[in-house]
Amino acid sequence: MNDIKTLLEQILADHPYKLVVGRPVSKSEPYKKIQIERKETYYQLACYTQKQVFHENRTEAELSARCLALLGEHFLQLYAWSADWEYALLLTKKGHATLQRRRKTDESAPKAVAGHNREKNYLLKEGTVIAPLVDMGIFTREGKIVASMQDKFRQINRFIELIDDTLRESRLEKLNIIDFGCGKSYLTFIVYYYLTEIRRMDVEILGLDLKADVIKKCNQAAEKYGYEHLHFALGDINGFQAPFPVDMVLTLHACDTATDYALYNAIQWNAKLIFSVPCCQHEVNNQLQPKNLAILSRYGIVKERFSALLTDAIRGNLLTTMGYKTQLLEFVDLSHTPKNIMIRAVRSPMLPVSVKNRARGEIDAAIAEFGVEPTLVRLLK
Repeated sequence: MNDIKTLLEQILADHPYKLVVGRPVSKSEPYKKIQIERKETYYQLACYTQKQVFHENRTEAELSARCLALLGEHFLQLYAWSADWEYALLLTKKGHATLQRRRKTDESAPKAVAGHNREKNYLLKEGTVIAPLVDMGIFTREGKIVASMQDKFRQINRFIELIDDTLRESRLEKLNIIDFGCGKSYLTFIVYYYLTEIRRMDVEILGLDLKADVIKKCNQAAEKYGYEHLHFALGDINGFQAPFPVDMVLTLHACDTATDYALYNAIQWNAKLIFSVPCCQHEVNNQLQPKNLAILSRYGIVKERFSALLTDAIRGNLLTTMGYKTQLLEFVDLSHTPKNIMIRAVRSPMLPVSVKNRARGEIDAAIAEFGVEPTLVRLLK
């Protein structure tokens, strides 16, 4: 343990801006990984379970003891990034520790975050002329953020960050993507730009919507920007036949049960990655008849919000039963929009049967208690 402490102190002496503690000692560990980011006056820890994330704050003086308590007994790896170096502290189950250090490169290092002010560290950089953002009115023609569009710019970056975090772990180099219910495709264009221009990935994206005029304008815009592998098609989510093997499915605010059909298609295609932000969830609200918890349906606003949360919880569990590591995350701050939950799912063929069975049992219990049967439940029967 003294060796671990000495090596850990070497890392912390370099004042890293980000650390990731990973590789749990056993499958029974409650946390799968812990991400640590330096803020202005403290460090924030994001502790990830299978489905949730819990946050805690530590001073710089407290961080050493916290990390030391995690390493060895609970985790076997710690990665860290400072201004100039990246570190890898690796442990064996017998307690032997080794420290690797190498000069940091822009390609391998995560972006630094200072306090709550992320503007200078966005993945989409102000000062870069990004044509879709200019046409959206978010950037000026010089690449500056329009003052009234700061919130929208933060939302777009948050979406990109969630995708980027997942891709860094997946190590995929090529992606075929379906965007269901793409609408005017603001985010679709930005996703394409980020993946091709910044990450330099081989990407094919197809956006799907029911409005012919919208599809026409989107294809014209893609041609205007020179996005050769971004196309849009007229079609219904229900029963859509993909023209290629699908790696990623996006759904942003697909209304009501359209989200269920999108998730169902993603499951049938064995899509590796799913990012879904649901919208307008009326189905369960109309079905809700609690057996023992009538208080949740007594007040209209409570019933509406609870129904939406129950819908997404069931969707998340259903994805788990189908072999996906699933999280429900805050997409944007609730003050900006009530549609602030993202379902993020990563296909995991080795997901334990016990995890799938537990998720299935929770679904059955919820259905029995509240008298509901969401569309995705019926589709997967």
